[in-house]
Amino acid sequence: MKKVLIAGAAGAMGQKAVALVNSLADTQLTAVLAPHATADQRAELGLGPDVKIYQKREQVDPNVADIWLDFTVPAAVYENVRFALDHGLAPVVGTTGLTDEQEAELIAASRAKHLGGLVAPNFGMSAVLLMKFAQEAAKYFPDVEIIEMHHADKKDAPSGTALSTAKLIDQVRPSHENESSPDEVTTLDDVRGGDYHGIKVHSVRLPGYVAHEQVLFGGAGEALTIRQDSFDRQSFMSGVKVALEKVLDLDELVIGLENIL
Repeated sequence: MKKVLIAGAAGAMGQKAVALVNSLADTQLTAVLAPHATADQRAELGLGPDVKIYQKREQVDPNVADIWLDFTVPAAVYENVRFALDHGLAPVVGTTGLTDEQEAELIAASRAKHLGGLVAPNFGMSAVLLMKFAQEAAKYFPDVEIIEMHHADKKDAPSGTALSTAKLIDQVRPSHENESSPDEVTTLDDVRGGDYHGIKVHSVRLPGYVAHEQVLFGGAGEALTIRQDSFDRQSFMSGVKVALEKVLDLDELVIGLENIL
């Protein structure tokens, strides 16, 4: 029986994760980290009578779980994963916001402890496939821009999925001249979006959206658009389930759900 602590259990994704773990026959929810949760909210949050509720990371008993499932906020995720690794809990991380340098540090820490884990910019299968297809297309269409659209409450921009897409494209796209006109004039700051090694990334934040991404490729006389839409957070749970099944078999921190499928 795998024992799981869910950090961010009171949030929208955390609540989906609570329901998922409660539904799995070989997995037990033993603790949650939720800064504002109280014992009076057990039923509301779907927590059984034996589930420990921690309001601060420093209060967590390392023996309470085998897996640290993190759906918190970008400001907390690095310290959370570091805490999990330092105390022998295998992290499964759906929170975005880690920098390349932080990911490298955490991978090194996991290797030193021979402890597996997973950081996934997106647990949705459609998003994983979008990144795979975009990387393949970039070999033939080096001129590309990314538009990601999320709900108005998302804390970070660009999304982890969009940034991961840009990184995967950058690995394979052939060198070429900058697609922008050398005489380009912009009359509004940042109107051309963020820039990752010449790949423009645009972030949209609007109510009514959940998680969506478009990758636009342009060529001489033709264009290719790859789009992914997540309409309900429940769609991410299939990927979380896979991660919970496989994370204890890993011996280091892995970046990207596609690498354990």
